[in-house]
Amino acid sequence: MSQVVILAREAKAIRPLFHSRLVGGFLDAVPALPRVKPRTVDCDSSRTHCWTETEAAALPDTQRAHLVKRTLDETFYYETRYGSPLAYSRPLEILSQAGLRDVRGKKIADFGYGTIGHLRLLASLGAEMHGIEVDPLLRALYAPDVGAVAGAGGGRGTIALHHGQWPADPALEIDVGAGYDLFLSKNTLKRGYIHPAQPVNPRMLVHLGVDDSTWVLALVRAVKPDGLVMIYNLYPAPAAPGKPYIPWADGRCPFSRALLAGDGFTVIAFDRDDSQAARAMGHALGWDSGEQPMDLAHDLFANYTLLRRRAS
Repeated sequence: MSQVVILAREAKAIRPLFHSRLVGGFLDAVPALPRVKPRTVDCDSSRTHCWTETEAAALPDTQRAHLVKRTLDETFYYETRYGSPLAYSRPLEILSQAGLRDVRGKKIADFGYGTIGHLRLLASLGAEMHGIEVDPLLRALYAPDVGAVAGAGGGRGTIALHHGQWPADPALEIDVGAGYDLFLSKNTLKRGYIHPAQPVNPRMLVHLGVDDSTWVLALVRAVKPDGLVMIYNLYPAPAAPGKPYIPWADGRCPFSRALLAGDGFTVIAFDRDDSQAARAMGHALGWDSGEQPMDLAHDLFANYTLLRRRAS
């Protein structure tokens, strides 16, 4: 079955949970998502570099001989390793309550975008979407998808993808630019990923490449006055005593409230619990059913931090 059909069923299932025009338009746009044929990307053995088939064909024979081909289907295209893009419905609902009732003409960044489905949906509503990622596989997979995205209602947005370590790479910071109405991040900016409480394999972490203050100052530069910042995290219960530490189970904001407020933001909400609403969404999406059902009441938590850039 096409993943688009599955997503359309999911959209119908969660639609009663949301009441804003923004999320309603987001979910109503799902059936118009394009069907995607399997795509092949070529990666080096360490998976630190990936190329499209066209890019790989231009590499020297000696380098091309060691590449590993990966063929990725429509399910991977829309979910990658991170699940349904429709989970963005909940942070969008909160943003609507904060005043973001329409994304047409809005410039939006997603830090750690992870998958392209929600970018396509918001672009189809007329947004100028910018995805920021370090995963080289996603750069190669989504290379054909940048540019204009037509919407079913006549809207026409765009997708731009930026790959690398923002803002540690000065060239990337310039490429990403500024003037954002919304800077969004879901399941990436977690305290456990950035400031783990215990030593863990570095490959399990998110490396910002700069200290907290430098990162937050770059965020201030990126967001326009009166623009919004949403950090939304879903996370499991922490490991039981004696079990290995789970960095992604600490979903608190990695930056202190004092740092955020002192560097140019009004803090609307800080580490506000959203678990009950997230569990209702998870149930509607079927996360508590199937071969590996989740115990939503005991193993799904959510919180968010919402900021507004001060005018001065």
